[in-house]
Amino acid sequence: MTTDVRMTAWVRGAVQQVGFRWWTRSRALEIGLLGYASNLGDGRVQVVAEGRRDDCEQLLELLRHGDTPGRVDGVTEIWGDPDGSYPGFDIR
Repeated sequence: MTTDVRMTAWVRGAVQQVGFRWWTRSRALEIGLLGYASNLGDGRVQVVAEGRRDDCEQLLELLRHGDTPGRVDGVTEIWGDPDGSYPGFDIR
């Protein structure tokens, strides 16, 4: 039995203005996750994903080691309970 979770990840590196959010959205939709990806003022991208824990872990692995646009220097994440407020996976 898998439990639904919320993963919030902050991606550091050259990840803005290179298609990173669109790439992340595409991977998340392929996996079946809900949430969003948004640029932050400090140059990071924040990714919030809700779904099965193993699916969120798959997205996290892609963020860290996938063939992403730009350059990922590091990813920090926290885990929590989903609130079910996302109808899809958006770009913000």
